[in-house]
Amino acid sequence: MSPRWDPNPDIRRGRTIVHTLHAHLVFTPKYRREPFTDDVLKRCEEVMREVCADFEAELREFNGETDHVHLLVHYPPKVALSRLVGSLKGVSARRLRQEFPAHIHKYLWGDHFWSPSYFAASCGDAPLAVVKEYIANQKRPD
Repeated sequence: MSPRWDPNPDIRRGRTIVHTLHAHLVFTPKYRREPFTDDVLKRCEEVMREVCADFEAELREFNGETDHVHLLVHYPPKVALSRLVGSLKGVSARRLRQEFPAHIHKYLWGDHFWSPSYFAASCGDAPLAVVKEYIANQKRPD
């Protein structure tokens, strides 16, 4: 490794790739009901950390309010974000319904815990304008 290279824990290395992919995800429960208490959020975070680990991803940050949750996920490029989201929502819904049945039933009914939609945004160290400028200023051959 070059002495100029400062190891960065956000940069992951594979055999043929160097990457750092982060996504900010927001999930809301069905009908935007408010089923989250502190205990439910703590368990939801634990379950989502387990799911991320199964995908070789890392849940960097998690928090929520009564009617939604935010996640910051560091994931490898071999993972389709939509598959990760599907597993996060599916596994957490099943576990929360099993572990808090009376509480969850007060707010939600039927087979669905999460709304089918979600918010996803890519995140990085540099603002988009800086990356755009960097690419525009590359020395193109004549």
